[in-house]
Amino acid sequence: MVQGVVAGEVRWLDAREARVWRLYRDVQRELGSALERRLTVISGLSGADYAVLVALSEAQCDSLRTRDLGRALGWERSRLSHQVSRMEKRGQVVRFECDTDGRGSMVKLTPAGRAAIEAAAPDHVEAVRAYVFDRLTPEELDAFGDVLQRIFSGLPPAKP
Repeated sequence: MVQGVVAGEVRWLDAREARVWRLYRDVQRELGSALERRLTVISGLSGADYAVLVALSEAQCDSLRTRDLGRALGWERSRLSHQVSRMEKRGQVVRFECDTDGRGSMVKLTPAGRAAIEAAAPDHVEAVRAYVFDRLTPEELDAFGDVLQRIFSGLPPAKP
């Protein structure tokens, strides 16, 4: 359960905190948009396509249980189902029943999906490097990683 705030006890952001929060929000939005646009122009893949292909390409045997793929991406079942269906039509993935559990299904990367991720990954990594990592000193990168880990560690757990 999410805890609310009793009236009068709100800890409003001060001017500095509000500026940093807005900047974080703007960077998150604009970085995501820039990466998505570049990915689409260069490879024809959407960010959602790329996310699925990465997860599957890094999985053992290029496949994952549908439920585990959804968890890895942080997506709801319906979003994943629609995305996988679109990718199946393009021949990038296949869905099949799980051998060990008849109730579960698996999603597997196809050769076309493997080719798509291998074609898209070099430019995507270059974009991430150009937009983020090339702008940081090694010390700033370490500090950035530490800050992100501290924030991530303080988040409530995702739903199972």
